[in-house]
Amino acid sequence: METNKVIDFIKKYTMIIVLILLIIFFGIGTNGSILMPMNISSLISQNAYVFILATGMLLCILTGGNIDLSVGSVVCFVGAIGAVLMVNCKVNFIVAILAMFVVGTLIGAFQGFWIAYVRIPPFIVTLAGMLAFRGLSNIVLDGMTVSIKDCTTFVNLFGGGADCYIPDIIANAPINVTCLVVGGVSLIVYLFMQIVNLLKKLKKEHKKSEVVIDIAKMTLISLVIIGFTVVLALHKGIPTVLIWVLLVIVVYAYLTSNTTLGRHFYAVGGNEKATKLSGINTNKVYFFAYANMGFLAALAGMVTIARMTSAQPTYGQSYEMDAIGACFIGGASAYGGIGTVPGVIIGAVLMGIINLGMSLMGVDQNWQKVVKGGVLLIAVIFDVVINRNGRIISKN
Repeated sequence: METNKVIDFIKKYTMIIVLILLIIFFGIGTNGSILMPMNISSLISQNAYVFILATGMLLCILTGGNIDLSVGSVVCFVGAIGAVLMVNCKVNFIVAILAMFVVGTLIGAFQGFWIAYVRIPPFIVTLAGMLAFRGLSNIVLDGMTVSIKDCTTFVNLFGGGADCYIPDIIANAPINVTCLVVGGVSLIVYLFMQIVNLLKKLKKEHKKSEVVIDIAKMTLISLVIIGFTVVLALHKGIPTVLIWVLLVIVVYAYLTSNTTLGRHFYAVGGNEKATKLSGINTNKVYFFAYANMGFLAALAGMVTIARMTSAQPTYGQSYEMDAIGACFIGGASAYGGIGTVPGVIIGAVLMGIINLGMSLMGVDQNWQKVVKGGVLLIAVIFDVVINRNGRIISKN
């Protein structure tokens, strides 16, 4: 029995264990430079699009292992429209932001219609979208780069400028006080919520071993929050792009775990026929997943052009692969119906640490792709083997 408990624990927290081991490995390999405040801040800004897109991609995967191959091209297309509106048409940045959200959502809804109601396979629809919107990006930009450096408010708002950090409440302080305050409040809120849940479990007479694991997890996450807060406070504070990322994580974590719609995604991925027979409109679930993906692709497009302070026809290449990889590495099942937003974030962080760690160690870009591909394959194999109860070869 004890052996089974250990195995179950390892299965449940595999990616967290791998993440800790990777941090230790790259910490040694880079002589600790990967943990420097500047590099942690870079990790956030460079991988913000992965966090955003992977959260949306999770909803698509939950519906039955479906994916969206067009998100990279949509990111580029939406970013191109926004840059042209702000620079060439001199449109106010607020109007440009609204236009980008509308365009992204309409693209997602268009693709969602063919997938949900006409039942064309998502792979085909989004593959067509990947090609079409990449071509349209070139047309909108006329094959040129459009600089948005002068759109300082937009750039800073979405985390791309030199002033893309939340202002400190104390000027010229040796450490960012605003960051410490926000981190402290976040820690208090988290601990309050966890303690309330823990007391509920104790009233329901849960096993002591489960309570001990919850306390250990709560302690570990609290230490991570403290460490993360101090590291950012020692640099420039809270990047504005982190606010967008946290907003997406909180909203979609609540959506998937505490709403009826969220439960519908898991139900459709688990057994679509049974879900339909229970009275749930599965077409609407598919439609929402892809319309929402377009909405989040628009946000990722804003974050991308703000960080690059320009729009180019090549932006967004392989973004879909990073998002899909983060989902599967973070525990989403290739068969659908399984996966969580926190798991996806762990997967995205793991991918980001691999990228940053190998870059700091001077590993060639081609070898970085080989490693990322290998990590993704291992994660999916792990998921498949678990679904077969430990059997590598299928009986069928």
